[in-house]
Amino acid sequence: MNTAFVTPTQLTSSELLGATDDLELIAQRVVEGFMHGLHQSPFVGFSVEFASHREYMPGDDLKHINWRLFGRHEKLFVKEYDAETNVEVHLIVDASRSMIAAGKWSCAAMLAAALGHLAIGQRDAIGLTLFADKIQTHLRPRSTADHQLEVLHALARPQDHPACETARVLHEVAELSPRRGLKVLISDFYFQQDELADAFAHFRHYGHEMIVFHVLTPLETAMPVSGPVRFRDLETGEEIVTQAEAIRDEFVSAVRQWQTELKTLCQMHEIDYLAIDSETPLPIALREYFQRRSELF
Repeated sequence: MNTAFVTPTQLTSSELLGATDDLELIAQRVVEGFMHGLHQSPFVGFSVEFASHREYMPGDDLKHINWRLFGRHEKLFVKEYDAETNVEVHLIVDASRSMIAAGKWSCAAMLAAALGHLAIGQRDAIGLTLFADKIQTHLRPRSTADHQLEVLHALARPQDHPACETARVLHEVAELSPRRGLKVLISDFYFQQDELADAFAHFRHYGHEMIVFHVLTPLETAMPVSGPVRFRDLETGEEIVTQAEAIRDEFVSAVRQWQTELKTLCQMHEIDYLAIDSETPLPIALREYFQRRSELF
């Protein structure tokens, strides 16, 4: 599979167009792969408006019961929703320096392209924001094929990947598209948890639905190396030299704890969380997620 679109070298105009074409083809293949076996839109359940309550009737789905009302009135009520005809999908992709490690940026770009391709195919609007220490690229949501090409072009274009040690830029991102929609945040999330909590609250303040895709590498989740290793923080430049065997168990345990904390934070803000291995085929990862979600609606 050609991944020329993610190389950090300067490309000529013709090369960039070729890289964009490559990314579009990859997006199509990914979508075709994970749509197999799904019987409804993978975005089902997103961007629905709460309409009213009514009393529970035998046969109603228990997941729609409002248990808070039951606590106050000792009667069962279910929530009813009006589905919107279209979804505004805002792709927010971390382009900071740590994302160039072990194929993370390639994975993130392909994921964003695939979700954009899917949204356009459903006549939904897509927007794109690339961020690091500040916003690098912002394309307002639109639903045309020409706009999809702009999104692919932005993802295919070589990135500077500056260092980024704070999630505060996400507050600025939240203000760019306040209209209610689906926010898809793709990152490795090397940020402080309290900063992320504030940013998530900002997005949810506008009533957005959110999916968080946490991009991880096998080195982070399993550390499959031996002997002397040199760790370099791609955001700060700090380096540590150690023996892999001496720290592997503690390192992997710490990563799992960090993952658990991020997932818990997402659950607190009613945000869908999915960890993505940079080496796992995207159709497999996405099919599992969207199949699970489609079963809820």
